[in-house]
Order: sequence, then C-alpha cells, then structure tokens
Amino acid sequence: MTSPRPTLLLLLCALAGLPAQAQSYSVLVAGRIAGKETHVVEPGGAVRVSYSYNDRGRGPEITGRYVFDRDGLPSAIELSGKDYNKAPVDERFAVQNGIARWKNGAEAGESKSRGWYVTARGSPSETAWLARALLKSRSLPLLPAGEASLERGPTLSVAAHGQSLHVTLYAVTGIGFTPAFIWLDERNEFFASPGSFSLVREGWEEMRSQLQEAETAAGEARFHDLALRLAHRPAKGLVIRHVRLFDSETASVREDHAVTVAGNRITRVTRDSDAAVPAGAEVIDAAGKTLLPGLFDMHVHFEAPDGLLDIACGVTSVRDLGNDMDTLLRMKRRMDAHDAIGPRIILAGVMDGRGPLAAPTNVLVDTEDEARAAIDRYAAAGYIQIKIYSSIRPDLVPYIVRAAHAKGMRVSGHVPAGMIADQFVDAGVDEIQHMNFVFLNFLPAEAPNTASRARLTLIAEHGAALDQTSSQVAGFIAKLKDRRIVVDPTLGVFEGQYTARPGAASPSYAAILERLPVQMRRAAFQGGLPVPEGKDRLYRDSFQAMLDMTLRLYRAGVPLVIGTDGVPGLMLHRELELWVQAGIPAADVLRMATLGAARVAGVDRDLGSIAEGKLADMVLVDGDPVRAISDIRKTETVIRDGVIHRSSDLCRVLGMK
Repeated sequence: MTSPRPTLLLLLCALAGLPAQAQSYSVLVAGRIAGKETHVVEPGGAVRVSYSYNDRGRGPEITGRYVFDRDGLPSAIELSGKDYNKAPVDERFAVQNGIARWKNGAEAGESKSRGWYVTARGSPSETAWLARALLKSRSLPLLPAGEASLERGPTLSVAAHGQSLHVTLYAVTGIGFTPAFIWLDERNEFFASPGSFSLVREGWEEMRSQLQEAETAAGEARFHDLALRLAHRPAKGLVIRHVRLFDSETASVREDHAVTVAGNRITRVTRDSDAAVPAGAEVIDAAGKTLLPGLFDMHVHFEAPDGLLDIACGVTSVRDLGNDMDTLLRMKRRMDAHDAIGPRIILAGVMDGRGPLAAPTNVLVDTEDEARAAIDRYAAAGYIQIKIYSSIRPDLVPYIVRAAHAKGMRVSGHVPAGMIADQFVDAGVDEIQHMNFVFLNFLPAEAPNTASRARLTLIAEHGAALDQTSSQVAGFIAKLKDRRIVVDPTLGVFEGQYTARPGAASPSYAAILERLPVQMRRAAFQGGLPVPEGKDRLYRDSFQAMLDMTLRLYRAGVPLVIGTDGVPGLMLHRELELWVQAGIPAADVLRMATLGAARVAGVDRDLGSIAEGKLADMVLVDGDPVRAISDIRKTETVIRDGVIHRSSDLCRVLGMK
C-alpha cells in the first residue's frame, strides 16, 4: 500500500529552503504504543518515511523515500529494511519516459498505464495518500493491477491538549477483500487509521477509541446492507433433495438423501424416495453435490470483515482465541441477530503477562488477584475458555487453571516461556495451541526464549531432527492421550512460515490465486520466515515433521481440533488439505472439522452433524470432499441458522472469482 503526502507546513519549509520538519504518528497495538512512524520532507520535496513497531519480537523496520508528481501520484518509491518477519526489504518503483517499473523481493513488472503503485511492504499510512489522490478523481487504476475508488464517511470534531480538528473518515475500495478505512483532517492530511494495529497522529492517541467507534458504526451500516441484500430465509421451509449427505457421526456418506428445514432447525433427514415437500417450501436439487455440516474454524482472531469470507467458504462457526471483549461481543450479537453476515462465535478469552513481548491484548495479569478478576469478567460475559499466552509467569499457570475450572471454563494456550509442554499439561490445562509447542517440549534448554519469535525459528532449525519414534516422544504422546489433552496444530501457519519463498506462490494459496483480488494475490508471493543460506531443505523438512507429528497424534488417539489463525475461510480449506496430506483420511478430517469441533466447544447438542432437531448450519459443495478433499473449495450454498447464502454472491462482494 501507499503513504500521505507531506503537510502544507513541511512543503513550505522545503520550498523556502528551511530545515526539514517531521510529522510523527504513534503505532498502537491493542491500544498500547508499540512503535512510531515519521514523515520528513527533504528540501527538494521528496518525503522520507521511517516505520517500525514491536509485536512480540516481530514487526517491521522500514525506511523509505517517496516522490510524487503534480497530481499526487507516486513517481518514485524506495523502501528498505525488514518486514514483519524480519525478512529483508528492498523495494523500488519509478516512472521514466511514461513507463512505470517496479521490483521487490517477490516480483518485478512494468506498465505503460498511469496509476497508483501499491507497495508490497510499505506502511498502512500510504492509504491516506491514495485517498487524497482519489479526492481529485472518482477512481484510479492500481499498479500492478486493479482499480481503487473512494467512499466518504462521517466527519468528527476531535480535541486534545487545547487543540481541535475536524477529521473525516474515508473508505478506499479495490485493494483487498473489504474497504481500507483512513481518517484525514481538514487539509486532507493523514490523521489516523484506527484498528487493532493502528496509526494515530502523535499527541492525539487518546482519540483512537472515538475514531474506532465511528469507523465501527460505518462498517456496521455497510454489513447490515449486505445482510439485507445477500441473505435469505425461506418463508415456508426448505428441502434439499437428491443430495450426497456427509454423516459426521460415522464419518461416512449417504447417497440420494433429502434434508428438510423449517425455520432454523432441521426437521427431517431421509432417503430422497421418502421425502415429502411441505406446501410452499423452496427446493434445491442437489444431485451430484455433497451436503456437510457447517465447518468450524477453531482458531481465529475475528474481525468484522471476516464474516463474509467465512460464510462464503462454508465456515459457520469459529472459536475466537483472543480479542477485545467489547468489540467481539458486539460483533457476535450482530451476527446472532443476522444483522451482519458471519459465523457463530465461540468465546475464548486471552490473557498474558506484562513485558515487551506481551500479546496484543489489554488483559495483562501478573498476580493471582489480576488473573482471578480477568477470569471472573470473561465468565460473566459468557466465555467458555481461557487462553494463556507466552509471557504469563509459569508459576501462575496452575492458579489460572484452578480458577477457570472452578467457573466451568476450559484452559488452553501457548506454553509460556520458561515452561515446556509437559509441565503445561501437568499444570492441568485442557489444550495446547500450535504444533511448535509440541516440538519445543523436546528443547527444554530453550524454554526461556519462547515468548519471542524464537518459538518459530527454533522449530525451523531443529524440528526435522526430532526422533519421533523415541521413547521420550512416545511417553509425551501417551500423556496427551491419557489426559485427553486437545491439540490445535494450525499447520497452515507453519506451511507459510517454513515453506513459502519470495517470488514463488505460497503453497497455502497456489490453488486459488486466480480467485483472489489482484492486490491480495501479491501477498502470496512475499515468502515466510527468512531462510539462512543453505537451509532451504531443512526448513521444508521441519514442516514435514509437523505433518508427521500430526498423523502420529491422530493415530495415537490424541484429540485434535482444526483451526487456522490465518485468512478467514480460505485458510481452513488449506488446513483440511494439509491434514489429508499428512495421511489422515479425508472423512476423519471432515468429522474433526464438524462434529469433533462441536464436541470440544460443547455445542454438539445443536451443531456438528446433520440430524433432526439440530440447528440448520450446512454447506452444499459441488463435488465430493470425502473422495477429493480439495472439493471443499467448491462451496455453492451455505446455510447458517436456516438462512441461505450463495457463495458466489459473497465472493463477488469480496472481489473474488
């Protein structure tokens, strides 16, 4: 993406030959200052930008230089430094003799078209410069491809430290799945881009919440309109006929069946020859297609725009494992009321300890009293689970487990720094998030470092060497099975980190590149963790070791849940493929993604299988994912709580094919 033009004051300084002056912005993560961005105008008018923040040891360190033409379009851009994963950044864009040329770590190209170049590794504030250029034009072509347009939102009066400003919200469309929001002041200069990772003009940080509320309201109005237009509840019932039915109870398929829905419940499941169509009911002829229970994604960090993509991909239930409570409850209420399109949300509350590597949450606990207060608040709000994060003090874990269990809540999480998974299990937890923590169990000397990104790089370096047939591994797996400890591997996260290389399509997205919006497609070529010289094969082998361990856990009878911690909906499809690639039968994978997840979440009485009396959450697929798991991508119709959504309609709104 791109960045704001210099302020009027800075331009005047440049034209007058005065010393350059800077405009700074605070980078806030979960409301806490975690970094800074600074814009400085050089005497000739070019803008220098520096941008960095710390997110649990990760985060970009970017410096750049931007030159603009008279219309505010970039004519030259230079970016260097490190990206979020600390991979090197070297990006160049220039227009010469009417030809725009660009090159970054993943791509190189050129175009004779005049347009706005969207950087691969630039700051989010670049959107403000694009918005300012769009104020002069209804739309602008994007480079490498696509088209951007601008929608105006509300104007607010904000005040801080004796100063007041009027700021206006703009939505830039055409870059990603959903609009990018940006706030400009009266002179159309960048003011803020609020969110979980936000930029706010320095000195105005206290305005973030007010801006976020206004942005949320604007987004909710848009989602409400989409729900009115793209969701449909049959007035007199629904019958799906001649369908291949996936029975998640037995992990088998029943041919030529019929399913009847009245309101939001399944009222009859029978062979099609015995079907009776109620008067006035809508009928879907599903010959040659497969009907499955709605899919679960058991590891998300939900944001409002995610709902459309989840439903488009057949994900009707998600478990949120860390979010702002007030925001999440607000989104959940709207989707439960069908005021916005999205999945059911299962609530799990995150907590972490204070420190430089703390999670992006405002629930930070260092004492038993703080932990108990957080658990009480989560329980009162209807949360069913507590997620422990990496900076929690190890000696606090047993208390958190006891206090949460006393409230009837499950406990899961990262294994905190200073512990290994074996000790985490002994402390009484119910679940482990992420496969890397299973591997880190066998690197006890490294335990103090695992709050940092070392928890990723250590497994890349050592995962392939672990002897999975050893008695030590066998003993740990036996403990997981005996204590019914659930493991949430999130394999797709590690595939992207360990096997994606700059310039090549990530295997996580290779199969769907042509379906993605053009600018989202570029992200598939950016690569994952930086790979040291000569270790390409090692990193790939370490990911294969994760697949092997997942199969080993499955065969041993360890409970597993399927979650992504990634791009909504689309990543779940890839996660299912990876589990099959690991060697688990597709029917069992689908059972874990439906009834198995519902049982872990405690909602199997109403969800997880297609049975009479259960809630009508179902996915109609044009194919048979039991025989070919990738057919799960051919989602045609998604029913959530008896409401029908056409996947093609949602994809169109999202800019997808």
